[in-house]
Amino acid sequence: MDWFINAESTPHKLALMAIAIVLFVVVMGAILFAVDRPKKLPGWVVTVGFLGPAVLGLGFGLVYPGIRTIWGSLFNRNGAEFVGLDNYIAAFTEEQFQVVLRNTLAWVILVPIVATLVGLVYAVLVDRTRYEYLAKTLVFLPMSISMVGAGIIWKFVYEYKPDQPGVNQTGALNQLLVWIGLEPQQFLLGAPANTFFLIVVMIWIQAGFSMTVLSAAIKAIPDDIVEAARLDGLHGLGMFRYITIPSIRPALIVVITTIAMGTLKVFDIVRTMTGGNFDTSVVANEFYNQSFVIRNQGLGAALAVILFILVVPLVIYNVRQLRMTEEIR
Repeated sequence: MDWFINAESTPHKLALMAIAIVLFVVVMGAILFAVDRPKKLPGWVVTVGFLGPAVLGLGFGLVYPGIRTIWGSLFNRNGAEFVGLDNYIAAFTEEQFQVVLRNTLAWVILVPIVATLVGLVYAVLVDRTRYEYLAKTLVFLPMSISMVGAGIIWKFVYEYKPDQPGVNQTGALNQLLVWIGLEPQQFLLGAPANTFFLIVVMIWIQAGFSMTVLSAAIKAIPDDIVEAARLDGLHGLGMFRYITIPSIRPALIVVITTIAMGTLKVFDIVRTMTGGNFDTSVVANEFYNQSFVIRNQGLGAALAVILFILVVPLVIYNVRQLRMTEEIR
C-alpha cells in the first residue's frame, strides 16, 4: 500500500500514472458494458451508470478539494492552530496584499474592456474586405501561443540594456526608443506602470478570441435588418451604434465575462516575466507564493478561496446570459 501512496522518483510517479489510467479505462469500460448489455434495466440504473463516474469525479476532484481548501484557510501556516478569519483579514488589510488586490482589479477591468474593444473594432474594419481571412489569422495567432510562451516573447520585447557606447539594445521596444532619440526604459521594474505593461500581453492574446467571436456574431446579423437600416439613412458610426452593437450584445457579454474569468486566474504571464516582484503580483501568483514558496498554507488557502469567490459571480452571470440568448432564439 505504501508503494501506491508515497511516490518519490520520477519512474515511480510515471508508473502510478499509467496504473491510474489503465484502471480508469477498465472501470469505465466495465460500467458502460454492464449498463449497455442488458435490454431491460430500470431508468435509474442507466442514469447512475452514465452520470455516476462524472459525479464521483467532480466530487473528488472539485468539491472535496474545495471544502478542504475552505477549511484549511481557517488555520495557521502549518494547519496546527485554528485562527478563524485571521487569514482573510490579513489578505484584505496588509499592505502587500492590498497591492496584489489592486493589481488584480486593474487586470480584471482593463483586459476584458480593451481586448473586447480591440477585437470588436478589428472585426468591423476587416469584415467582408479582400484580405479578411489573412487579417483575422494574424490577430488570432497569439491565441495559439501558451501564456508562458507569450510572456517570454514580450520579456524580450521589453528587454533593457544600459544606454552606453557599444551596447546594442536587444529589446524591440527599447530599440525603437533609441532610434527616435529617447532613453531606453526598464519597463518591468517601475511600479505601477510595469503592471500595465504586463496587461498589454494579456490583451495581445485575448484580442484574437474577441475578434473571432464578435466577427461571427456580426456575420450572423440578418441582411434584411442591415438593408432596412441603410434605407433609413444609417451609415458608418450610426450603423455601428444602432444596429451592430444591439445585435451582437449577447456575444459581447460572453466575450467580456469569459476574458474576465481567464484574467482573474492569470498566473503564467506574471510568473514568467517578473515572478510577481516589483509590485506586479496578482491573487493567483500570490496564492502560489504563499502556498509553495513561503509555506504559509492557511494564507495560501484563503487567497485561493478569495479567487474562487471572485470567479463564481462571473460564471453564474455568463450562464444566465447564455440561457437568455437561447430563450430568445
